[in-house]
Amino acid sequence: MDEQNIRKMVEQMVEQMINGGGNQIKTTNQTPAGQATAAATPVSSEYLPDITKIDLKSWFLVDHPKNKEEYLHMKSKTPARLGVGRAGARYKTMTMLRVRADHAAAQDAVFSDVSEDFIKKNNFVFVKTLCKDKDEYLTRPDLGRRFGKEEQEIIKKTCGQNPKVLIIVGDGLSSSAVEANVEDMIPAIKQGLSMYQINVPPSIFIKYARVGAMDDIGQATDADVICMLVGERPGLVTAESMSAYICYKPKHGIPESKRTVISNIHRGGTTPVEAGAHAAELIKRMLDKKASGIDLNKV
Repeated sequence: MDEQNIRKMVEQMVEQMINGGGNQIKTTNQTPAGQATAAATPVSSEYLPDITKIDLKSWFLVDHPKNKEEYLHMKSKTPARLGVGRAGARYKTMTMLRVRADHAAAQDAVFSDVSEDFIKKNNFVFVKTLCKDKDEYLTRPDLGRRFGKEEQEIIKKTCGQNPKVLIIVGDGLSSSAVEANVEDMIPAIKQGLSMYQINVPPSIFIKYARVGAMDDIGQATDADVICMLVGERPGLVTAESMSAYICYKPKHGIPESKRTVISNIHRGGTTPVEAGAHAAELIKRMLDKKASGIDLNKV
């Protein structure tokens, strides 16, 4: 079977899964001479449907299940790859293709950058850490926690001295997570803080950011509370998961236990609007108790 016919077969498989069809896949017919003929239904050769859009919780490939309804009920409670079926002792082709597609999406999230248009659209003030490029960012986490002198001046000018609250954004290990969640979460945080008459300066966007970059900003500005939104390391469930790290008086050398974290912020986990409202409540509590992380649970 040549490449064109393999492509058509995969297109049929993906189309059937997206449309909720059965597991039987139509293959191209073979002439006696072994020549493949075109499928009955013409399919565009320009692109393949995106199989990552199929909801894993409803994706079911087990042939002849004894209790499909109960199996689907179990799947609805977890994003784990249950009910993927098998072909002999192997995964089915669709399962293999989905894993490879999700792995590719995770790699793209790590190696791509947040677009300049997105940064401008949201009026973020751009700075970057000491990392020169993505390779250095991935291999030198320490450089992703510090800024050069010019960047520190931009931070001080933007944030002022001793601001009550700062909301900053870092690309982290997933640019996809930032672009998918930040636009909904920041307004939710600001709306929540406005109920306590708390205003925030313009938000800073940090390229090549590690979580510890908030400590350098805290050292430079003496902010009371910093809330940092940062892309999480992507996995095969989603490449769009973001976390919010919130800390009272972050400084160089502060232990990780002093940070409060809201994790798994994405459409299939904690939604960005819900996370934003929760973050605003946490920030107000930190200001009142003058503590964060495990210390916040003691007071």
